[in-house]
Amino acid sequence: MIDKVAPPELEVHLVLDNFGTHKTAMVHNWLARRPRNHPHFTPMSSSRINQMERWVAETAQKQIRQGSFRSTQALEQAIGEYLPVYNEKPKPFVWTKSADQVLESLKGCCEEISGTEH
Repeated sequence: MIDKVAPPELEVHLVLDNFGTHKTAMVHNWLARRPRNHPHFTPMSSSRINQMERWVAETAQKQIRQGSFRSTQALEQAIGEYLPVYNEKPKPFVWTKSADQVLESLKGCCEEISGTEH
């Protein structure tokens, strides 16, 4: 999809979580065949910007927290029932901030964590 929609003259920067599947030989080979693609891995503790985790959080809010489950099977069934409902009108999570806004926010977090904001 990226190759189809991104103009061929542009460099493509991919922000990926640190999950091991992105580091497999298959992914490395895919990237090697597409030199304009540049992967950037998020830090291990950066789940706030991981869109998949955001989707799981929304699923938990809309489906899982609505019920009480006596078994793992019951929980899996509830999630399975939610997926077709979600897929009827899926809405992708899209970042709405510019790179500069994200970096400024991260700068504030880093300063707070390191104690340099004082």
